[in-house]
Amino acid sequence: MTETMPDRLSVDPDSPHHNADLLAKGVGIRFNGAEKTNVEEYCVSEGWVKLTVGKAVDRRGKALTMKLKGKVEPYMRTEAAQG
Repeated sequence: MTETMPDRLSVDPDSPHHNADLLAKGVGIRFNGAEKTNVEEYCVSEGWVKLTVGKAVDRRGKALTMKLKGKVEPYMRTEAAQG
C-alpha cells in the first residue's frame, strides 16, 4: 500500500505542516540525490529543505536550521526497506 507524501512536512510540533502519524511511520528524504537524515522541514513544490546546523539551538531551544534549494524526494522508509 503506497501512501502519497505531502508537499510540505515539518518535524516541529508547533508547525501547521506537522503530521505526527506520518512521521511515526518513518519518512526519508533524498535531497539532490543524497540521503539526508537531519531534515527539519521540506517542501517539494518549492524545492527546498531546512537542515539542522550542528547541535546549536536558539534561545527557545529549537535547532538552528539553514534552507537549501534543490530536488526534494520524500519517501516512506518502510517501503525502501522492503524494496
